Amino acid sequence: MSSSPVPVSVSASVSASVPVLRTVQVLCGASGGAHVRSLATGLAARGVRVTVCGPVETEGEYDFTGAGARFTPDAVSALRAACVEADVVHAHGVRAGLRAALALRGRRIPLVVSWHGGGPGGSRLSLLLERHVARAAAIVLGGSSAQVDVARLRGARDARLAAEAVSSGAVSGVASGAAAAGVAGAADAPDHGKVRAELGAVERPLLIAVGSLVPRRGYSVLLDAAREWRKLDPVPLLVIAGEGPMRGELARRIQAEQLPVRLLGQRRDAVRLLAAADVAVLASRWEARSPLAQEALRRGVPLVATAVGGVPELVGVGGVLVPYGDAGAMASAVAGLLADPVRRGELVVAGRAQALTWPSEDDTVAQVLSVYDELTSRRR
Repeated sequence: MSSSPVPVSVSASVSASVPVLRTVQVLCGASGGAHVRSLATGLAARGVRVTVCGPVETEGEYDFTGAGARFTPDAVSALRAACVEADVVHAHGVRAGLRAALALRGRRIPLVVSWHGGGPGGSRLSLLLERHVARAAAIVLGGSSAQVDVARLRGARDARLAAEAVSSGAVSGVASGAAAAGVAGAADAPDHGKVRAELGAVERPLLIAVGSLVPRRGYSVLLDAAREWRKLDPVPLLVIAGEGPMRGELARRIQAEQLPVRLLGQRRDAVRLLAAADVAVLASRWEARSPLAQEALRRGVPLVATAVGGVPELVGVGGVLVPYGDAGAMASAVAGLLADPVRRGELVVAGRAQALTWPSEDDTVAQVLSVYDELTSRRR
């Protein structure tokens, strides 16, 4: 059984005796959109016929057709029709995996699921959905070892580590997390002074968090830490780029407790803001390969993050890790970095070195192609 990648030379002009690989990439919401854009670009460049099936707004966000793919809305009928001629269907996330599994019912088309779920504290319904999707998939790909372990616990027959490389600056889509606030489209050399002036942090440290305003992002804990930062001189400003259902709750706390925090809402220039910050903070209770952590390390911004999910594996010694839910530890770690420019400089160097160990987009595409080839070989 071959598990080697489809040769790069495959193209639409190959002999009719060599069938063109056809794949459907399934999205349910913006989660995984940046990865699918990157994957579609690489697959299409290698002659694979790619169809992306997802919410209409994701096409506007990621321009899959511009990447060489065909886009179709994610209506049930459209998804089933797209899957008819597919050789492999690849779903991104548990919800997308469920939709794909239902669309493939009664068909012998292999399903690959990139696992984007599995964090702690999920509901009983979430657990049931994860079990169903894990068992329906021919192969589950996890972006971190923690995700692979969870997929196996949920009953996956074959779960493998497949780190998802996303091009620097290409992360976007507010509904999904760090990407969600639009960590995207920054200039290579932003005017940091101008950014800080716009945010009101000219003569004070600037901290930044990026991600949708949902409970699992740990923003309540981050506001607890911000209370402690009021004791510092000068008082740092924390800006949060992102939107979501917790906005009202967070805004009321910020006002009532007079916290040095600004909610920026959805920002398309979040990378520009990140590059101007003194410290990036990630307070989530679960992350796999956090886009915010990746952008911070790549761009030389010191990172303080919770030691959850795939974060320790991703960050290594390139960031300061603290326990989830420990506002005191978060506050202390940030204050320590602000008071220690030498340590910040060490983290800049270590973070960039760690980023060099991550897989490239070509590595990711080659691994996915090898999985597709393995599955289609089984059907021959």
